[in-house]
Amino acid sequence: MMMMKVALPLGLLLLFGIWMYISIVPPPPKICGTPGGPPVTGARITLRDGRHLAYEEYGVPKEMAKYKIIYVHGHSQNKRDPFPSTPGLFEEFQAYIVAFDRPGYGESDPDSKRTVKSTTLDIEELADQLELGDKFHVIGYSSGGAITWGCLKYIPHRLAGAILMAPGISFWWPGLPKDLSEQALKQQEPWMQWNFLIAHYAPWLLYWWNTQNTQVFFPQRKEIHNPQSVNTLSNSDPQQNSDEEYSTQQGLYESFLRDFMVGFGKWEFEPLDLENSFNNSDVSIQLWQGGADEAVPVVLQRYIVERLPWIEYHEVPNVGHKFALENSVKRQIMMSLVMNKKVSSSSINSA
Repeated sequence: MMMMKVALPLGLLLLFGIWMYISIVPPPPKICGTPGGPPVTGARITLRDGRHLAYEEYGVPKEMAKYKIIYVHGHSQNKRDPFPSTPGLFEEFQAYIVAFDRPGYGESDPDSKRTVKSTTLDIEELADQLELGDKFHVIGYSSGGAITWGCLKYIPHRLAGAILMAPGISFWWPGLPKDLSEQALKQQEPWMQWNFLIAHYAPWLLYWWNTQNTQVFFPQRKEIHNPQSVNTLSNSDPQQNSDEEYSTQQGLYESFLRDFMVGFGKWEFEPLDLENSFNNSDVSIQLWQGGADEAVPVVLQRYIVERLPWIEYHEVPNVGHKFALENSVKRQIMMSLVMNKKVSSSSINSA
């Protein structure tokens, strides 16, 4: 009888442990081109470590292009993102653009060791294998904009210009004032606050947290792959909604959730300590931000550009995180990048 009394709680404890393990540990990714994985449907290169990186080309042929651009997509997007796929935009500027699926997204192999630096080196290798030349432009949006900070850190000598569109910010960058970061974090909806905190302090719990039914605690919960602010200017591109099923076809963990761990984990460098590597050159580095962005706090963005005055800042009033989907904004961004023209926010609003 005594043994039964002891065995029952031990058995329940064992079952609970098994359930927790199954809940916490994400399933292995379904790698494209492997048995049981999604098919490979587009062009890919093989990287230095054997991984494959999928890409898609837009605009004029690179042999005829005046400007060669690499586009880094944001959270929940992929190489088919609406910015590079805008009909006629790049032809107008005689520009070639290549967009790629970041590791774990779409048809690019996952990278369990993914960091800002490793993805930056993927960008450089993509440029070399596609023979884009010694210098090229980079445009990064949202979490892809955060990767563009890595380009400014690790490959500034390869940049002909760069634009960071509403680039992601970690609330734990050492250079940010603690009170300002805490204020910005508290302005996020509760569900997202927990996502940020778990990604930073307990990333091993992130998969469990995002696969549990927490509606009872967070009835207004929004999925992490839906940008928090969808208000844009008028006349936006009809292709606003990226193919999320394609983005996550290899697994939620190695795409969306890995983004959170990279973006809100420990960075290899401090973006606010970056020095101007473009003195006495015509290279333009710009940061564009929506003034009503709820996903990337504008108060932190303003502080960053105050600390880095060599970055040209454009704040578009009264629009949210998806401001760059507006066709007139896309055109102004392209003008400022390839023609190195300074564009005022008022000219954007009146466009």
